[in-house]
Amino acid sequence: MARHAILLSLVAGASTALSAQPGGGGASAPPIMIARQGAFAAGGTSIGDRPDATSVCDHGYVDYEIPPDARPVGLFLWHSSSARVWKNRWDGGEGFESIFLRRGFPIYLWDGPRVGRANLPCAPVQATPHPGSDQTSFTSWRFGPSYLHWHPGVQFPVDDPDAWDQAVRARYEEFDTVDNAVLQAHAAAAALERTGPVVLVTNSAGGLRALLTAIESDKVRAIVAYENVGFVLPESENDGSPPGPYGPVYVPLEQFRKLAKIPMQFVWGDHLDQPRGPQLALPANRRFVELINSYGGKAEILELASVGLKGNTHLPFADMNNVAVADQLQHFLDRHHLTDPAPAAANPDTPPGN
Repeated sequence: MARHAILLSLVAGASTALSAQPGGGGASAPPIMIARQGAFAAGGTSIGDRPDATSVCDHGYVDYEIPPDARPVGLFLWHSSSARVWKNRWDGGEGFESIFLRRGFPIYLWDGPRVGRANLPCAPVQATPHPGSDQTSFTSWRFGPSYLHWHPGVQFPVDDPDAWDQAVRARYEEFDTVDNAVLQAHAAAAALERTGPVVLVTNSAGGLRALLTAIESDKVRAIVAYENVGFVLPESENDGSPPGPYGPVYVPLEQFRKLAKIPMQFVWGDHLDQPRGPQLALPANRRFVELINSYGGKAEILELASVGLKGNTHLPFADMNNVAVADQLQHFLDRHHLTDPAPAAANPDTPPGN
C-alpha cells in the first residue's frame, strides 16, 4: 500500500442508499482516513492423511483498517450475531467500526472459526433452521416484550420495517458450545500475535470467548463486553453442574488471576427487568466481577440507563444513540490510559504481523 493515507468517503459496509439516509454518512460526513487496510486468516490447522491430500480449516478471519497516526491500542470487534452489527447503526448510520476509525483507533473485525467468513471446519458441523428465531431475537434483544410490540423509547427506528428486516438478517449460525468457545479463543490468540495490543470489544456470547482469549494471549489490554452471557470462573467455584452452551468455564486459579490484571467493563442496556433474555445472566455477571476484584481486578458493570442512556437493546453499539454509547467506551479507555497517542510509526507500510 502507498505510504500516504487513502482517502475514503464511505460508511463501512453501507450501500449508496443507506449512506443517503440520515446519519448514514454521505456528503454531510467528513471522509474517513485510512492509511492501510486488508485481511488475514489466523490460527487453525489442517486435516488429511496424505501430504498430497490436505485441507486447512478452523482458522479465524480478520479485516483490519488502520487510520493515519493510529493509536497504539486497537479495537478487536467480536460479534455474536454477524460482523455487520459493528458496521452500521440500525438505520444505516455509522457503526462502531467507522466511529472509532474517525477517533484514530486501529479496527480489527473478527469472525471466529466456523463462523461467517471463517466457515471452513475441521469436523462436520450442522446448521439447523429454527422457525421462530425472528420472534426470539426480537424479545431476547429487548426491542420489546413481544414480537413487533416495541418498548417505548427503544433506540431503534420502529417505523422503518426495512430496518427490522435488515437487523434480523444480520445473524450467523454461532455454534454455541464450550468446545467452540475454546476453539475460537485459540484462533483469536493467534490473530492477536499479528495485530499487537488490543481491547477486545464483544457482544453476548463473544464475551466468554474473549475471556478465554485473554488467558491465552498477553496482547489483551482490556475487555469491554456488551451484555456478556458466559463467564470464566476458578475451579473452586465448580459445584459439579454440567456447563451450558455459554459455560461457565472453570480454570485453575493461576489462569483466573491472569484476568484480574486487565481492566474489564460489562455494559448492559435498558429494560433489564424484562422476564426473559440475556439479562438473566446479570447475577452471574455480578458474581464474576466480585470474584475478579477480590483478586485485585479492575472489573465493573455499567448499566447505560444509570448514565442517562435510555432505551438501549442487547446490541447498544448498533442502537440509534450509539455515538453516546461509544463515548462511554472511550471514557473507560481514557481512565485506563488506553487512548494515549501513538509514537510515530517506524514503518507505516507494514501491515499487522509483518
